[in-house]
Amino acid sequence: MMKDDERSRTNGKKRDTIKSVETTFTIVESLKARNGARVTQIAADTGLSKGTVHKHLTTLMRLGFVAKEGDIYRVGFRFLDLGGFVRSQVPAYRIIKEKTRELAEETNEIAFFTTEENGRPVILFREVGQQGVPTRSRVGQRLYMHQIAAGKAILAEYPHERVREIIDQHGLPKATENTISDEERLFEELERIREQGFALSIEEATIGLQAAAVTVSDPKGDVLGACAVGGPVHRMDGEYFEIEIPGLLRSIANELELSIAYA
Repeated sequence: MMKDDERSRTNGKKRDTIKSVETTFTIVESLKARNGARVTQIAADTGLSKGTVHKHLTTLMRLGFVAKEGDIYRVGFRFLDLGGFVRSQVPAYRIIKEKTRELAEETNEIAFFTTEENGRPVILFREVGQQGVPTRSRVGQRLYMHQIAAGKAILAEYPHERVREIIDQHGLPKATENTISDEERLFEELERIREQGFALSIEEATIGLQAAAVTVSDPKGDVLGACAVGGPVHRMDGEYFEIEIPGLLRSIANELELSIAYA
């Protein structure tokens, strides 16, 4: 049986979560945000005591999830092993990786394959073409569904109730002034995506950048994720952005679905 003091509390009510685990990952997130930090810095960031931070870091070091250089702690490479394992469990992940690279080479821009987990989009693959603009996006990064083309494409495949659940869970935070933050507008956008068969994000996640996306489904019809291409507004515009890129994405998505079906 779990003791009462082992459970996290909110407004005096017990939750089915373990406080010490929450503390550990709060510390890990602080390390990630700072790209390495001292005990005093993490304590200041999290509001935890220096003693608590030190104990958790020492435990994480022994397990290989944190490394130390001098008095600076950083996230350890053991997380990379876990991430690689998780990604390898994605159906036909090698085929998806290959097609994502092909998409980047053909467009010379940045190509992504994104999936959804717990109501958030996660970048599984990211490939950069010759003219790809450097961005802060990275493999494993979690964003918000309504902010990016891939996320909106996936939402458009979901039933109304599931979309409402995601909105209730994560809200509709704005990344830029162009981000859709109104629920009614989002549902209108999703209907438009269903009609045209692809999603666009125009400076909704990052000013100066836009993207197009198309979903990929498994043989049962369940959505695996979405292929997307992103680039600068001044270069990806007009018919190229609204017709040619979506056409290419549909072609890649169809090839992926066929490859997955007969893999």
